[in-house]
Amino acid sequence: MFFESASDIPKIAKKTHAAVFVIPDDIPINIKNAIILQPEEKTVITIEQIRKLLPRLAAKQVADLFIIIRPAEALNAEAASALLKSLEEPGDKVHFILVTSMPSLILPTILSRTALYILKTPANKEITANPKTKELAKKLLVAKGADLVAVVEEITKKKDGVRNYTLEVLEVAIEMLYQTYFITKKTVFIKKLPRFLAAYDAVAQNGHVKLQIVSNLC
Repeated sequence: MFFESASDIPKIAKKTHAAVFVIPDDIPINIKNAIILQPEEKTVITIEQIRKLLPRLAAKQVADLFIIIRPAEALNAEAASALLKSLEEPGDKVHFILVTSMPSLILPTILSRTALYILKTPANKEITANPKTKELAKKLLVAKGADLVAVVEEITKKKDGVRNYTLEVLEVAIEMLYQTYFITKKTVFIKKLPRFLAAYDAVAQNGHVKLQIVSNLC
């Protein structure tokens, strides 16, 4: 789903227990008395931070409690696992706000338990990738069946750095889906997102590159 302004986030969050909001990194979120989780150790939100939060969540809330996790992709695997039960069964008046500019990097276990909201923005940001990568990303977006297998073979024919290059192509394809939706307003493009996000995560988690792309995008 899409929303018009970052100022709408508190109102939207109040209607849901857990949501991911896709907004640029430089846009602030202003919610009074919110609990804010952000990286304390390098670029990672750790399981220790989640453990410190859990007793607060278990307490009975007399007013709406907002937990802002930003950037949401900074949750490491252990922290994400520790948070899952709270996302599935939050207490009354508890609202999770997971903020990111790169939803493709959020773990699928988190995405599957949250609503996804994307800020409407003009599609005027140029995608920074070389022409060949853009070409392969475009092919991946429209390919089906045997054509998809052929595109995957083309992407993975590099001798070195196949996984990183595949992730780059998938990331460009995901950005193209966003931008094409903003231009055309056709929901078919946004409906493709979960499959591309799943493919990206599977490849990033050392899954078999060719198999994961084909199985997720077919």
